[in-house]
Amino acid sequence: MFSIQTPIRSTGRRKCAVAQVLLISGSGSFRINSQPAVEYLHADAFLLAAVLAPFEKTKSQDAFDITVKVKGGGLVGQAFAIRLGIARAINAVNPICRSNLKQAGLLTRDARVKERKKFGLKKARKASQFSKR
Repeated sequence: MFSIQTPIRSTGRRKCAVAQVLLISGSGSFRINSQPAVEYLHADAFLLAAVLAPFEKTKSQDAFDITVKVKGGGLVGQAFAIRLGIARAINAVNPICRSNLKQAGLLTRDARVKERKKFGLKKARKASQFSKR
């Protein structure tokens, strides 16, 4: 169904995590930072399902070899950054899939990030206890 001549590069971001995705025609090999994806994500079913969601929506699980370089953030942020990068790469390969990916919310960047700490406060919004007397 899908075949590409040149590798497709895309980027996904979530919180502090940045994932650089390389999509090549192949047999379904999936490596994250030179490790198999299952090993990198510690075989967590939730994270694996999140990362593979773009392939399930477009029915292209075994059409591509995926190589990902990801850095920053935690494991969940990295997984969702990888998911966005894969969805963008699939959209670049076959724009017909855009409606399926968009409807599932896979092409939307989650812009929520940690709020910075303000001076005079203990955390971003937490203040020390107020005493009237």
